[in-house]
Amino acid sequence: MIRFLLSALFFTVLNSAQPKTTTKEVNWPELYKEELFHITEVMVTDVASPPVAARIYAYSTLAAYLIAKECREGFENKNLLEHTYLADQDWAITDPAIRSLEFSAIYAMLKVGEAIMPSGYLLKERQQEWAEKALKSKIISKKQLEDHIAYADKIASQVMGIAKKDGYLQLSTLVRYTPQKGEGFWYPTPPAYISAIEPEWKTIKPFFIQDLEEYKPAPMAPFDMSEGSLFHRQLMEVYYTTKELNEERKLIANFWDCNPFKVEFSGHMAIGVKKISPGGHWMGITGIAAQKAGLSFAETAYVHTLVGLTLHDAFISCWKTKYETDRIRPETVINQKIDQRWKPLLQTPPFPEYTSGHSVISRASAVVLTGYFGDNFDFIDSSETYFGLPERPFKSFLLASEEAAISRLYGGIHFRDAIEEGIKQGEKIGEMVWSKVGKNKY
Repeated sequence: MIRFLLSALFFTVLNSAQPKTTTKEVNWPELYKEELFHITEVMVTDVASPPVAARIYAYSTLAAYLIAKECREGFENKNLLEHTYLADQDWAITDPAIRSLEFSAIYAMLKVGEAIMPSGYLLKERQQEWAEKALKSKIISKKQLEDHIAYADKIASQVMGIAKKDGYLQLSTLVRYTPQKGEGFWYPTPPAYISAIEPEWKTIKPFFIQDLEEYKPAPMAPFDMSEGSLFHRQLMEVYYTTKELNEERKLIANFWDCNPFKVEFSGHMAIGVKKISPGGHWMGITGIAAQKAGLSFAETAYVHTLVGLTLHDAFISCWKTKYETDRIRPETVINQKIDQRWKPLLQTPPFPEYTSGHSVISRASAVVLTGYFGDNFDFIDSSETYFGLPERPFKSFLLASEEAAISRLYGGIHFRDAIEEGIKQGEKIGEMVWSKVGKNKY
């Protein structure tokens, strides 16, 4: 009898030392989505470029995942990072005093957002609001708050330590990009003629990709204005497609615009238009899917990090291709050779054309989301309602990615081969990622 009581006491003490997840009825996918969107809002304020935005999502969601993966309820603890270059990284041990891993995970996510963005200080208020919300909802007690914030700070600091070594801080020391002379090469486009964005992004360290050359797309059609050449046929396709757009195609193009560099002019004043990044759109879709599927908090953190790291790698691969091919945009050629007054439906983004970034990152994201949630997972995409666009229904992630890709032709900013080869490039990246982590599906 005494032995039994001592054994029971031992296991009670052992169990009390384990980090606990909150058991209250909380819509964690919705809360996670709301708090992550605060980071998106700051990106919009900073006009973060598409690859920079993907990097921010990768590290901020990583911080949340590192804490959330310790949850014990309804979540088998698999290691998302075992196939990345962070596989052997030692992370801070969870403090036994932590009673809400969810609170600390979201707080750490906001802390990384604060540290990694120029206007990240705007998230200090959001951190305070999150703490107040958690106290009011009894997610944690006032007595526990200090320990939970300290643990979040510790993880956020570790993540930022990794981020500082990925090559981003060295970008400003590299030789500046100068447009090449000659026909067929990229040149800044109207209306703002912004300089090339992130020309050396290929130097940033990927998480999953070990050799960027393995994801190099097929060669693009060479610049050739001879009638009947592949390049000329594609050029004329862009020209005539944009002249014959119906309302549905215009809606599709605008829905997937996601151009943070869009500007409108009032007299001589250029006014930036608030736009979500392409990666931000797919992070929004991830949150919508997590909420619809009723995922646990740990699962929600997992799938957001999975998409975040995939986006990060996909942009590195795509940007490497863009600046190695240095291909001219349709707008420049059409204005020079076909029609001086022609304008694309969408403003041309400030970087080379081949391959299409939307095609690459949308397909990569769709592949891993399909692996996680399954094919034919229908959803209502409300990612753009904040920016004044209507909701849009999709029957699957892959169909959404196909629409995102073809939207670039409707918008007049990409040639068909950049779209089709971009899809293949993204699919190869997505399949590689899922082949590594797919066995970790929850």
